[in-house]
Amino acid sequence: MSKKAQVLVKTLSQTVLVTACALGFTMATYAAPVGTATATTAKSGPVFLGEGSDYPFSEAVRVGNTLYLSGQIGMREGRLVKGGIKPETKQTLGNINATLLTYGYQKSDIVKCVAMLVDMDDFDDFNDVYRAEMTKPYPTRSAFGVSELAAGASVEIECMAVK
Repeated sequence: MSKKAQVLVKTLSQTVLVTACALGFTMATYAAPVGTATATTAKSGPVFLGEGSDYPFSEAVRVGNTLYLSGQIGMREGRLVKGGIKPETKQTLGNINATLLTYGYQKSDIVKCVAMLVDMDDFDDFNDVYRAEMTKPYPTRSAFGVSELAAGASVEIECMAVK
């Protein structure tokens, strides 16, 4: 083989080798590691639940596996329960539980609650009922003092649940 042919073969061989390496690197970059599955997630829009109320909000909204509940107060049969913070808190948590069950969730699926209290002096009484009605591990929670709530309620609670 002539010297010119040898140089051409060597150059061609190097070009093929570099191209093969580049192609292999590119394929490895986009390939899933051996032994792993690739997951695809389909985004779904929010599903608004509990229509038919006289008020301009949904009872709950589901996005994926997360259920966002509107705030609840201690209403039973269209009226605020009497007796103050303890019976209101118990009824409010009962209403939350009923809403969860309606949409296929349970209290143990709750991951976050927000409590609004008209009188922060009721905080200990609120916690007594909350502790008795909820189970460990407790969801994360925030509590705020507010000046007023709908229907003259002492407490309102909203929650998020995840399955």
